[in-house]
Amino acid sequence: MQERDIIIIGAGLTGLSTAFNLKRQGREVLVLEKADRIGGQIRTYHEDGFTYESGPNTGVVSFPEVTELFQNLKGSCEMETARESSKRRLIWKGNRFHALPSGPLSAVTTPLFTLTDKFRILGEPWRKKGDDPNEPVGALAQRRLGKSFYEYAVDPFVSGVYAGDPMKLTTRYALPKLYNLEANYGSFIRGAMAKAKEPKTDRDRLATKKVFSAFGGLQKMVEALAADVEIILNAKNIRVTPEPDGYWMVTFGGNEFRARHVVTTVGAYELPNLLPFIPEEELRPISQLFYAPIIQVCVGVRDAGNLVYPAFGGLVPSKEKKQVLGILFPSECFTGRAPEGGALYSYFMGGARHQDYLQKSDEEIRKMVIDAFHSMLKYPNNIEPDMIRIFRHEHAIPQYGVDSGERFAAVERLQKKYTGLILAGNLRDGIGMGNRIHQGATIAAELIS
Repeated sequence: MQERDIIIIGAGLTGLSTAFNLKRQGREVLVLEKADRIGGQIRTYHEDGFTYESGPNTGVVSFPEVTELFQNLKGSCEMETARESSKRRLIWKGNRFHALPSGPLSAVTTPLFTLTDKFRILGEPWRKKGDDPNEPVGALAQRRLGKSFYEYAVDPFVSGVYAGDPMKLTTRYALPKLYNLEANYGSFIRGAMAKAKEPKTDRDRLATKKVFSAFGGLQKMVEALAADVEIILNAKNIRVTPEPDGYWMVTFGGNEFRARHVVTTVGAYELPNLLPFIPEEELRPISQLFYAPIIQVCVGVRDAGNLVYPAFGGLVPSKEKKQVLGILFPSECFTGRAPEGGALYSYFMGGARHQDYLQKSDEEIRKMVIDAFHSMLKYPNNIEPDMIRIFRHEHAIPQYGVDSGERFAAVERLQKKYTGLILAGNLRDGIGMGNRIHQGATIAAELIS
């Protein structure tokens, strides 16, 4: 039997960033991963001049910890921020993409919103505050901004971030910053203006809100995080049980380890098997978390001709009844993602509203992608993609619905009850890569102190 100070279960971004921060402070840490590779859903492929991701394509520098992480990785991995043109976001309406307004003039002239709602937005700062703490994102958006803003801005945004239904995501859990603008300032506009005027420390300014990846792909980041960390791959059937002396026993495949602290970063659905000592009824508020399934399809074109889309990507409102949730343009955002003169696209399909898409065959998916390639990206019918790669994610994005409060409370109860056990990962504290890096740094700091 071997001993470690801290054992982390799961070698995804949360687990690796936690381990990296602990290792830098001299702590003895072991990471266990059931798969034969690190990175979780993050994986980068290099093929015939294309560099593409099978999982997350980008993150946002939403916390100082993101910038600090890359500063600490300097020499082994470099952050790449998206080109300025990627600030442009497209929304599908009718038969083409339209730019989401970025200023007063475009807000007035855009065909995305009705004239009534364009005027309605002027009254947003004086609109009455809501009184439902569990108000869905969609209901809040319609109440404060109007139906067309909901249909052609908020709905596609939620599809892009959560692949979810805005009427089933609770604002204070799914979009807490937006919720707090109304709760604390009475208005999105007033709140945003007040936040912009708040003094910022030098560290605060590290959270630039820029879109990021890593030069050469996100796998470079996870490889750099893992470089000096002890990791065991193919650790199947991991079980964690408390010991009478305050230690934790972690077993897998005939191996036994003892540790003072155990951090789980796995999906909520894996916890019942991982933590068999916790009664089912105590774990149920966590383990029943619903994850939206996603199909991501990477499409490469060697000669894009004149079809250039200087934008982050295009999102599709559910009202438009298309077969894709959105299309990202990675080669417009970052360097080296496609051969010179070519283009790389990432299609997203399925989500909470179309869970059945996961059952479609590869051929069905290919037909849907090629149809969107011609009808949405406007490639001529005689041009076909040079590369199509399909990736299926059954448990892609956790949905922060009305049950999230109960889940967060259950996590706190269990961590207080079982000293030395930390339940982490995207089941709490947000779903983005920035959230994962922030959570990893926070947990490491707590364990160090």
